[in-house]
Amino acid sequence: MESNPFILQVKKLRPREKLTLVLGLATLVAAFGSSFQYGYNVAVVNSPAEIMQNFYNTTYFNRTSEYLSSSSLTLLWSVTVSMFPLGGFLGSLMVGPMVNSCGRKGTLLINNIFSIVPAILMGCSKVAKSFEIIIFSRIMVGICAGLSSNVVPMYLGELSPKNLRGAIGVVPQLFITVGILVAQIFGLRSILTSEEGWPILLGITGIPAALQLLLLPFFPESPRYILMQKGDEEGARKALKKLRNSDNVEAEMEEIRLEDELEKAAGQVSVLNLFSTKAIRWQLISIIALMAGQQLSGINGVYYYADKIYKGAGVQENDVQYVTVGTGSVNVVMTILAVFIVERLGRRLLILIGFSICCLACIVLTIALSLQDTVAWMPYVSIVCVICYVVGHAIGPSPIPALIITEIFLQSSRPAAFMVGGTVHWLSNFTVGLIFPFMQVGLGDYSFIIFGIICLLTTIYTYFIIPETKAKTFVEINQIFAKINKVSEVPPEKEELQDFKPSVPL
Repeated sequence: MESNPFILQVKKLRPREKLTLVLGLATLVAAFGSSFQYGYNVAVVNSPAEIMQNFYNTTYFNRTSEYLSSSSLTLLWSVTVSMFPLGGFLGSLMVGPMVNSCGRKGTLLINNIFSIVPAILMGCSKVAKSFEIIIFSRIMVGICAGLSSNVVPMYLGELSPKNLRGAIGVVPQLFITVGILVAQIFGLRSILTSEEGWPILLGITGIPAALQLLLLPFFPESPRYILMQKGDEEGARKALKKLRNSDNVEAEMEEIRLEDELEKAAGQVSVLNLFSTKAIRWQLISIIALMAGQQLSGINGVYYYADKIYKGAGVQENDVQYVTVGTGSVNVVMTILAVFIVERLGRRLLILIGFSICCLACIVLTIALSLQDTVAWMPYVSIVCVICYVVGHAIGPSPIPALIITEIFLQSSRPAAFMVGGTVHWLSNFTVGLIFPFMQVGLGDYSFIIFGIICLLTTIYTYFIIPETKAKTFVEINQIFAKINKVSEVPPEKEELQDFKPSVPL
């Protein structure tokens, strides 16, 4: 795995990096400005749903002197909700071309257009008496989420030193959970879920985007992008010095140069190349398995079913909103915990623990739901299962897969890999949202058995295939997968790199 003597020398040369002020602020600005919006828009339409549907109906009546039928209103609202994951899918398809031509930071700056414009439109939708504006805006904020959910982990992963890459890589997921929680809090009936407040609730999403647009230009572009795709070695060195708050960056520069030399023969990898290249076959299968497992494991179904579970346990209907906020708070706390333990326990172990907890929670939840009408205390078991599921998902399945994509692909194939991973993520998200109501009708309380099986299968796959990537360079991780893929660690046309000599005195 570490047979290349140059890699061993670089590892000895590179110090254990600390979190600098510039790196910390860049992480916060990127994650708050982009990932927060993703989480916020996931949850923002849940609380005001009834009031917004009344607006749809009233608007239609003012135009036609007729009210929408129940089925038409349900369809219109379903379209409104489903436009977000559809936009996310479209945004994922834009990742590769945009990050290659505009850079990681440049893409995030451009992406704010897909947040600020719809925020203004949604904020004015009631005055304009148009629900079509809301539907169109949901597509736009979905595109914003599709881009940010892929580009932010890529950008931060390339900014971070290897010993901090895991912790920093979990921060975007942390801000997603914070966005969900803030939407739940602002969506309380006593705050913005009202006839006057819901347009403001929808329009708030533009504030983080505006802040990012103002602040992100002051932070560096990815040094890997600057050196490997722009060919600007001095620019990359300057960015690294600023990020590390040190002039001693030559060891890391050598590491990037080595990765660059290893990839020059291959050139930029397209999505089609990704599916046809043997050397990255198991990396591709792994991101598909992890992203599908993340979404098909039922996290959205659990949130969707939570209100019914809470009501079944005797929680008053008016109090369910506060219990939902409590669940969102647990999600945030456990994701914060993941930030601090990911570099200690590793990525692989957190995925195994997380999916195992989710699998067990789904099984026990199924039993509890089927018995809650006959056993008095079973509804409380159901609540515990929901919380345990949220805990399990927050420490592994939610934050780790995007981090894994950053780590197991080299620079040339990383944008295409994020396009594939993002596409699987959003299509799976859309599928659960579309199919789960029908699963409820057909399977009832046994719906969660399906989710439990998916959690189990993802756990098994992770155990046998996914290696630990903690504290390893991108080249080292590539060497591990070279053995899994049964290919040479170095492309044949670049075998001279085995004797590659670093320019830094060792």
